[in-house]
Amino acid sequence: MKQIKAFVHRRRVGDLVHALEEAGFRRLSLFDVKGVLQGLTERELDYSVDLGERILNEVQIELFCEDAQVERAISTVRANARTGGRNAGWIYVSDVAQAIEIAGEARQAPEN
Repeated sequence: MKQIKAFVHRRRVGDLVHALEEAGFRRLSLFDVKGVLQGLTERELDYSVDLGERILNEVQIELFCEDAQVERAISTVRANARTGGRNAGWIYVSDVAQAIEIAGEARQAPEN
């Protein structure tokens, strides 16, 4: 099983979430985060007193999928998170050692 994190511009999130759901990815989480990506416009940027520089309010999308689905997930993110600019965000893929259901009997996710 894999965990995929994508950091994307806020204005691309709606299309991306819909595309991921249409592609069958339902285990999605969205987080508002502050990053140092280059803004598409000046209106996207805020000033961080803590960091002493301009920051971008962006969204981290996190999803979990089986190993065989990783390339499809990455392709979907890349196709739908594009902004037309060079710095549209990043995608990170990590291994998940265990996935344990909270409700019901304790069981481990099947090995791939």
